[in-house]
Amino acid sequence: MTSSRWQAHGNVYLLAEDGEYTMDPDLDGVLDVLEIDGDDVHIAIVNPDGSLAEMSGNGTRIAAAWLMDRTGSARARVHVGQLMVDVRRVGDRLYESDMGMVDVGARETVEGHELTPVSVGNPHAVVVGDPDDLPEIGPLLETHPRFPNRTNVQVARIDAPGVVTARVWERGVGETTASGSSAVAVAAATHGEGEVLVHFPGGDLRVRLHEGRAVLTGPAEPVS
Repeated sequence: MTSSRWQAHGNVYLLAEDGEYTMDPDLDGVLDVLEIDGDDVHIAIVNPDGSLAEMSGNGTRIAAAWLMDRTGSARARVHVGQLMVDVRRVGDRLYESDMGMVDVGARETVEGHELTPVSVGNPHAVVVGDPDDLPEIGPLLETHPRFPNRTNVQVARIDAPGVVTARVWERGVGETTASGSSAVAVAAATHGEGEVLVHFPGGDLRVRLHEGRAVLTGPAEPVS
């Protein structure tokens, strides 16, 4: 079995190169490499419960960093199904990902919680409130009938213009220390445009929003 462990702000993924892997309890998921073609890599993102994720900001950044280490290039394109994330190295173990267009829905109320549905290629429900309420709100909304395919959930507090603190409940995973696609969802739901710094328990991620498109900047590194 050829594999390596990588992490991004405490999100730990197994990068499996030959389709064989074991889902250990300390993993946030598996990045199953399906095909490599130059600077392009096709992956499947497998959650700890065995379900497939349509997208992962941290996961795709990790896959890109792994491929760049392999090729020596400063750029990589990560394909997940029909979606593609273009990633470039911008510093020492720091990477910028073009996450594409973000779809922000109208605010709605579910089980007494006002939320904004956001799609970053995968579904999110962003609640503005006290992040410490996540353990109650996260599992409630993840499996609510409003979201027949389940959803990722974020509870975010706006600290200042362009600065947000959030906790995230990932679909099929539970609470995680950070999430790239969640950072994009939180930034889009709370600001919509401009530069947004998102504080997670595991570390900070930066999101740049312009005319509905998101660019995400954050770290990725192998686990020694």
